[in-house]
Amino acid sequence: MSATEPAAKKSRYLLTDWNPNDESTWDSKLAWRTLWITTYSLILAFCVWFLPSAIAPKLTLLGFDLNKSQLYWLTALPGLAAGILRLIYMFLPPLIGTRKLVGITSLLCILPMAGWFYVVQDNTTPYWVLLTLAFMCGIGGGAFSGYMPSTGYFFPKRLAGTALGLQGGIGNLGMSVIQLVGPILMGFGLFGMTWLVDPQTQVGEQAGEHVGESIWVYNAAVFFIPWCLVAAILAFIWLRDVPVKANIKQQLDIFSNPNTWYMTILYVMTFGLFSGFSAVFALLINNQFGGDSILRLGVKGATFAFLGPLIGSIIRMSWGIFCDRMGGAIWTFISGVGMAITLGGVAWVLRNPTGWTDFYIFMALMLTMFLFSGFGNAGTFKQMPMIMPARQAGGAIGFTSAIASLGPFLVGVALSAISAPVFFAGCAIFCALCSVLCWVMYARKNAPFPG
Repeated sequence: MSATEPAAKKSRYLLTDWNPNDESTWDSKLAWRTLWITTYSLILAFCVWFLPSAIAPKLTLLGFDLNKSQLYWLTALPGLAAGILRLIYMFLPPLIGTRKLVGITSLLCILPMAGWFYVVQDNTTPYWVLLTLAFMCGIGGGAFSGYMPSTGYFFPKRLAGTALGLQGGIGNLGMSVIQLVGPILMGFGLFGMTWLVDPQTQVGEQAGEHVGESIWVYNAAVFFIPWCLVAAILAFIWLRDVPVKANIKQQLDIFSNPNTWYMTILYVMTFGLFSGFSAVFALLINNQFGGDSILRLGVKGATFAFLGPLIGSIIRMSWGIFCDRMGGAIWTFISGVGMAITLGGVAWVLRNPTGWTDFYIFMALMLTMFLFSGFGNAGTFKQMPMIMPARQAGGAIGFTSAIASLGPFLVGVALSAISAPVFFAGCAIFCALCSVLCWVMYARKNAPFPG
C-alpha cells in the first residue's frame, strides 16, 4: 500500500495485539466479561436444547396421541440436530468472531421457542411438525462447540480449566433450569399471557385426579424469549473479537492428531451419557416406575428430572479449579470408573424392579452417575488445551463436543429400541473401556500425553 492510500478501517470490535498468555497484553476484565455474557447466552441455549425434554412428558396430558417410542424420539432429535450443528459451529469462532457468534445464536434460539408456544395449543398438530420443532431446538446444543473454543481464546493456559469449567458447568445448568422451571411455569398463567391465550385442560388417564384442571404448558417455551433478546443485545454491545484467523481447510488438521479421536471417545463417555440421560430422565422414570410402568408407583419423572443435570453441572463448574491443580486426566479416569460402576448397578436394578426400594436405589445410582460425569466433563476440557496446540485445541473442543452432543439422540433411540437393562449394561462396559484408554494414554505415571 502506498503512503497516499488510506489505511484500512479497523473494526472497534476487533482486538489487536492480543495474547492471553502475555500479562502485558491480556485484559482480565474483558476476558471475564466475555465469559459471563457468553455463559449467560449458553444457559438459555441449553434451555432451548432441552425444551422438548420438558414438554414431551406433558403432551399426552393435553390430548396428543403419542406412544412411548414417539415421545423418546421427540427428546432424541435435538441431540441429532446439535451434533450436526456443532460440526458447523466448531469452524465459526475464527471465521465470524465471538460477538456475532453469540449475538446471532441468541436470536436464533427464539425461533423454536416461538414454534413450541403455538403448536402445544393444538393437540391435532401433526407429529412431523413436533419432530421439526424438536430438531430446531438443536441450535441450543450446537452453540456449545462454538462458544467454548471462542471463550478459550480469551484466557491463559493457567486459567483454562477454571474458565472452561465454569462456562461448561454453568451453561449445562440450562438443562436443569428448563426441567425445574418448566413444570413450575406450566402450573400458572404468566402475567400478560392470559389475555393472549387461554389455559389448557388436562385430559386422559395420565392426568388422574387432575382431569379437567388447567395447565399452561406453552409457558415453558415463551418465558425465555425476552431473556434471549437481552443476551443478543449484551453480545452485540459488549463482546469483542480475538484476531485468531483460520480457514476451514487449516482447521481440518485436528483430524491428523490422534488425541482428537481419543478425547472424542472420552467426551462421549462423560458428556454424551450425561446429556443423553438428562434428556430422557423424566421419561425413564415414568416408563420404569411411574404411571406408564407396570409398577405405577405414583412418581412423576418431571419432579426429579432436573436433579441429574443439576448435580452434573454444579460439579463441572466447581471442579475446574481442581483440574487446574491436579490435571484433568486423573479426574476423567475417576469419572469413567465411577460411571461404569453406577450404570452397571442401574442395569441390575432394572432387571426386575418390584417397588419403592428399587426406585430409591435407582435414583441414588443415577444421581451418583451424574456426579461422576461432572468430574469427567471438567477433566476433559482441562486436558485438551494442555495436550494440543492452541489453535488445534479450539477445533478439537468443537469436534469432540459435536460428537458427544449426539448423546440425547443415541440414548433416546436406543431406549426406544432395546430394553433399559441391556442398554445400561452396554453403557457400563463402554465406560470401563474408556477408563482403560484414559489411564493408558493420559492418567498413569509416564503417560504419553499427561494433562
